[in-house]
Amino acid sequence: MSNYSIRINPKRCIACHACEVHCKTKNRVPAGANLGKLITMGPREDEDTPRLQALYMPCFHCEKPWCVFACPTKAMTRREQDGIVFVRQELCVGCKACIMACPWKVPQWSQATGRVIKCDYCRDLVDEGMKPACVAGCTAHALEFGPPNEASDEARDDYGQRLLSLQCRP
Repeated sequence: MSNYSIRINPKRCIACHACEVHCKTKNRVPAGANLGKLITMGPREDEDTPRLQALYMPCFHCEKPWCVFACPTKAMTRREQDGIVFVRQELCVGCKACIMACPWKVPQWSQATGRVIKCDYCRDLVDEGMKPACVAGCTAHALEFGPPNEASDEARDDYGQRLLSLQCRP
């Protein structure tokens, strides 16, 4: 597993897709491709209030990434120091083996370059101690970036409150 993860607080997400816009802008992602995708479901009624369910799907930066093992040119790479998986564009021959290997179809085809692109957590920003573009640009501050086992105090409090409310129901 990577040293990092992007988590979403679905109660904060307003489905504005600013995360996708900031990612596409920063990474110059061509039309038709998404390095991170916001998926919304609903609305549904929750205690007489309409709510959307939101899920943000960037790359999971797997501990044993199938995309890396499938790449015949070693263009798909996993950094040892932090587990970030990225594409070395100069080595990519556009065979699409990584796209086929990924169970979540995270690597995307760039028609413009004839090569594969994928979420790399904006590793240039991470290396500077900053957050990925999707997280930094989230209008509602619904996305968090950090170690996968460290949820924010707000997320922990929210989880605790939901547990208490379930236990207190008659």
